[in-house]
Amino acid sequence: MKQTILIVDDEINSLRVLSATLRKERFNVETARTGEEAISRFKNNHVDLIISDYRLPGIDGETLLEEVKAKNPNMPVILMTAYGTIERAVDAMKKGAYTYLTKPVNLDIMISMVRDALQKREWALESKDDIPGRYQFLNIIGKSPAIQEVFSMIQRVSKTDAAVLILGESGTGKELVARALHYTSLRANSPFIPIDCTTIPPELMESELFGYEKGAFTCAYDNKVGLIEMSEGGTIFFDEIGDLDFALQKKLLRFLQEKEIHRLGGKKKIKVDVRILAATNRNIEEAVEKGEFRADLYYRLNVITIHMPPLRERKEDIPIIASHFLELFSRKNKKNIPGFDSKVTDILINYDWPGNVRELENVIERAVILCPYEQITVDCLPRKLRLVAEENQFESDGFNLVEMEKRVVLKALEKTSWNQSRAAALLGISRKQLRTRMKNLELLPG
Repeated sequence: MKQTILIVDDEINSLRVLSATLRKERFNVETARTGEEAISRFKNNHVDLIISDYRLPGIDGETLLEEVKAKNPNMPVILMTAYGTIERAVDAMKKGAYTYLTKPVNLDIMISMVRDALQKREWALESKDDIPGRYQFLNIIGKSPAIQEVFSMIQRVSKTDAAVLILGESGTGKELVARALHYTSLRANSPFIPIDCTTIPPELMESELFGYEKGAFTCAYDNKVGLIEMSEGGTIFFDEIGDLDFALQKKLLRFLQEKEIHRLGGKKKIKVDVRILAATNRNIEEAVEKGEFRADLYYRLNVITIHMPPLRERKEDIPIIASHFLELFSRKNKKNIPGFDSKVTDILINYDWPGNVRELENVIERAVILCPYEQITVDCLPRKLRLVAEENQFESDGFNLVEMEKRVVLKALEKTSWNQSRAAALLGISRKQLRTRMKNLELLPG
């Protein structure tokens, strides 16, 4: 089921742009142009998150925040504000706002903030009774020694301000580790701002990180607060830090050393108290040796290292994770699918999962959506998993031609509901030839 976001803004063009962006990301979107209209929509419709301008005709965004929080304390509210009202927006965060965005809104950052807020809300609302507590740390699941060591590392370093470098293949859950470090830290009530170093162009990254002063460059019509400054008191997470532009690496290093920034075009030093977390799927030491990543920045980031193991190296976790996703997506799609066929569990365990947990999540979501049965069966899985399972079965059984022929014939018969004429056509033989094969393979009844 799609999540619903309520956008509140009296500027019609802003509403259109934000709505179109979030619908493209597969969210349902409701809109309102006044605080009073927003409260009415909030009361009468299902809403998962609210994005509101601070300045509104009638009641303002802060009053709207207070009304919403009084009725639903878990509802995340993101405020949008012009530079002149940032101080008020920061005050609003102390009253329960999730975070704030400066106008004009950076759409990539908005999407990241929305997903982060919804994830945190989901953690708060999800029932975890089906997973023993020792097998789950926030949204990271597993009982293998490798993942239990990750849990232990998070618990040992989360209360410190040490920089943490999270290593692992794509899809292993590196951002989940970063979120767990933040939400179990003393900074949990302050902003958590994730930045994907692969999505923001290098020419824009500096101004996004450090902000700028009015007139710093063409089109700098007003002051802009950067992401580092917005993270004050909280955590900033650099995802795929290994892809950060080399010139920017030096400027990030300077911030890590001095704990202060200069906005572009500005002379004032701004002290910022923020914890730095970073992650990469690259071999970062190899990148340092090749001169593609600064050694001094690497050593600054690599105070603590956490390795997220690939899924193929913790196969005992696969049934637990799969069951978690099954319960989650069954609930979201309003289905009652309590479990997996035993053959499915074997396939999931024996598949190598090159896309790791992210791939497993997508496979289970697809299976839940398409499955017409009361359990997930083999034919609900993607074709590539079924083919791998068949290949593994052939290898384990040996290349017995009679058995292979029997399987092919059976598959054709099952696919055509045992209609012999259609099965023969599917196999490219005559019905008489099919019956002869069925007799030899002992597939004819009686």
